[in-house]
Amino acid sequence: MPADVFSDENLRFQGGPSLYVRLNALWMQRRVLQRATLAGLLAGTLLAFVLPREFESRTQLMPPDNQSSSGMAMLAAMSAKTGSLFGPMAGDLLGIKSSGALFVGILRSQTVADRLVNRFQLRRVYGIRYEQDARLKLADNTAISEDRKTGIISITVTDRDPRRATDIAHAYVEELNQLVAELSTSSAHRERVFLEDRLTSVKHDLDQASLDFSQFASKNKTIDLKDEARAMLQGAATLEGELIATESELKGLQAIYTDSNVRVRSLQARINELRHQMEKLGGGSSDPSIRQPDSADSTHPSLRNLPILGVTYADLYRRVQLQEAVYETLTQQFELAKVQEAKETPSVKVLDPATLPEHRSFPPRLLIIFLSSSLTLVAAILFILSRERWAATDPGEPGKVLAQEVFQTLNAKMPWAPPNGSQMQAWTHKIWVKFASQNGSSSKPNSDPELPRI
Repeated sequence: MPADVFSDENLRFQGGPSLYVRLNALWMQRRVLQRATLAGLLAGTLLAFVLPREFESRTQLMPPDNQSSSGMAMLAAMSAKTGSLFGPMAGDLLGIKSSGALFVGILRSQTVADRLVNRFQLRRVYGIRYEQDARLKLADNTAISEDRKTGIISITVTDRDPRRATDIAHAYVEELNQLVAELSTSSAHRERVFLEDRLTSVKHDLDQASLDFSQFASKNKTIDLKDEARAMLQGAATLEGELIATESELKGLQAIYTDSNVRVRSLQARINELRHQMEKLGGGSSDPSIRQPDSADSTHPSLRNLPILGVTYADLYRRVQLQEAVYETLTQQFELAKVQEAKETPSVKVLDPATLPEHRSFPPRLLIIFLSSSLTLVAAILFILSRERWAATDPGEPGKVLAQEVFQTLNAKMPWAPPNGSQMQAWTHKIWVKFASQNGSSSKPNSDPELPRI
């Protein structure tokens, strides 16, 4: 093949260099392209292995249960079937999608972020001074999304430590569950809070009533006033009957014996004891000469005091019974309210728990190496084609003349150019000369006005 086949005269069209001319220029500079590609390959490899590794841990939550009423839910379903515009609006009003959006909003809230930042000490982990910056960094490392069709909520956490990424993903679910329970505003929740406060008050009243009743019963030696009164009346009747029989027997003996007789004295002592027991049981005697029994020595109240004690006893006993009935009723209602609150509170159900990632998610090393090599190759091709086009341009073309003047002006202000009277340029030129001498290169300025060649 003749040597002038690929010459500019044979391969140049009127509109500029043809495709064959460009390919010929690239073929002639193939070593440059090889070096550029190799340099890009090495740079990409270095960058791919220098970038820190990151791991992703992902957890998925089931959509929360809908708590809308059956009638309104049926209305929304009928509107959806008939194609009415009320269907989507009814769905929004009924909360069919609001619960999932509520979960996403809570997960993205500042409260959850602050708790996680403090829980995992993310300011120290991220090397950030302010808590606000730590929240932003955590938000950048977390992706929270909701599938519009299924309603499944996905939480993806990225971190350099795979264990920490898994723990943060678990912590998101825990904080969501806790906040949903704390911020529940359902009617059952309000009822449960009211009953809880009311139970505390009633419990205090019940304890006070029981204490008053026990102190009264202990002071007046009463256990069960009704049974005690019945027993005391039966005992008084028994004592009175025995006293009458003993007195009759004493009158019969007095008709036969004198008062000094042993049997007469024994019956007299028996009658005195029975009368003493009667007076003690009855609470005193009308005879002032007879000693009144001391209430401190008695193990039970007297019959005379029973009516007075009965009123106070009944009042205190009634208070205790009333408070016990109220407390029992409120306790049952409180338990029912807790069950209803648990039903109405949106539950956090984990579909896929976060697991420890086994492979890194970043950096994509092969992709980085490929892109680096490709970009350097493309840059080298563009540089070669631009240089060839620059060389083929007419020197008298205004655009080229302007570019040469701009290049010369800028080149005169560069550090490698001789000092032009500027102290700053002289100082940078001195540093450049010193640096060039250490590297064995020339410090003379490039006087070629054309673009530098590879």
